[in-house]
Amino acid sequence: MNRAFNRKKDKSWMHTPEALAKHFIAYNVKFLGNTEVDQPKGTEIVKDAVRKLKFQRHIKKSEGQKIPKVELQISIYGVKILDLKSKEVQYNCQLHRISFCADDKTDKRIFTFICKDSESNKHLCYVFDSEKCAEEITLTIGQAFDLAYKKFLESGGKDVETRKQIGGLQKRIQDLEAENSELKKQLQVLEEQLMIAQVPPGNSMSPKNPTDIFDMVPFSAMPPLAPLPASNGSAPPPPARPTEMRRDIFGAEPFDPFTCGAADFPPDIQSKLDEMQRQRWRGSKWD
Repeated sequence: MNRAFNRKKDKSWMHTPEALAKHFIAYNVKFLGNTEVDQPKGTEIVKDAVRKLKFQRHIKKSEGQKIPKVELQISIYGVKILDLKSKEVQYNCQLHRISFCADDKTDKRIFTFICKDSESNKHLCYVFDSEKCAEEITLTIGQAFDLAYKKFLESGGKDVETRKQIGGLQKRIQDLEAENSELKKQLQVLEEQLMIAQVPPGNSMSPKNPTDIFDMVPFSAMPPLAPLPASNGSAPPPPARPTEMRRDIFGAEPFDPFTCGAADFPPDIQSKLDEMQRQRWRGSKWD
C-alpha cells in the first residue's frame, strides 16, 4: 500500500488548484463497500479491510449481485460518493475526517481511505475498484489535502471551523430531505385510503323511495295475490264478488223505509208506512 499524504516540496500535482478549490474532480468507480476498523490509519489495517470486503463481494457475486458503480467527487472539502444513475449522495466524507488514503501496489485497481463517521465516531474503511486509475485517484485526494492545508495556514485555522459548520449543515439538509420524502409517501398513502373510504360500494345503498312535499311516501296499491292451486291440482274457482251497493259519502248504505221489514219499526210507525205505501200504489195505478 502507498500512503498518499506525504507532502513534498517538489511534488507535481495532476490538477490545477482551482479545479479542486472551486469545483471538484469526478471519477467513476466500483464500490466494494465499507467496514469498521480499529485504527484510523495503517497499511495492515486497510489490507485486512480490503480482504474482508473482497470476500463479501465474492459471495454476493456468486448470488448474482453486481458490484454497484458510483461517482467520486473529490474537492478540498471532502470526497462525496454518489449513485451513478440518480446522482444521489450516498456518503459525504469530509476531508478533515479522512485520516488515511492508499492504493494497492499489488492490485492497481484497488484504493481505500479511512474516514471517521460524524454520527457514530467509528473509523470506517472505504474500498473501491477503479480499473486502472487507483493511483491517480489517490494522488488527487492527496492534492486536495495539500491545498486544504495551505488554505488552513492562510486563514489561521478559521477555515476548518467553517468547513465543519458547512459539513454539519449539509448533513442536516440530507436528513431533512430524506424525512420529507418519507412524509410525502405517508401522505400519499393516507390520501389513497381516504379516497377509498369516500367511494361507497356498488350494492351497498338501496334506492330511496320518492316522497311528497310532506316527506311522506306516496300510497301504492298492493299487487293482487296469486290464487293458490286446489288440492286436486285444478285451478281454484274465481272468488265471488259481492253485489255492488251504493253508499253515501260516509260509507253507509242509503236508508229506504219501504224496503224495511214489518218487524223493523214500532206498530204506530209501521201503520203509517203501510198507509203511505198504499197511497203510492194507488197513485201509480191511476197514472
